[in-house]
Amino acid sequence: MKVLNYRIMLRKEPEGGYTVIVPSLPGCVTFGGTIDEGVRMAKEAIGVYLESLKARKEKIPVEENVFETTVAVRSNA
Repeated sequence: MKVLNYRIMLRKEPEGGYTVIVPSLPGCVTFGGTIDEGVRMAKEAIGVYLESLKARKEKIPVEENVFETTVAVRSNA
């Protein structure tokens, strides 16, 4: 069994909890009440997503040669 790594983004929601997005897997979005739950839910969602791709004989996206950074900008908004 191969281990695949995927970045996830957790966005704190005003009403509570976290929306979790997997940028490399379009439409792979889930939710957790806490960060830990969001991470667990992301693992589950990714697993289901990959199984769906496999069942349809579609290519499994991988995050090779992906670089990420954060930039700060000034704004008067």
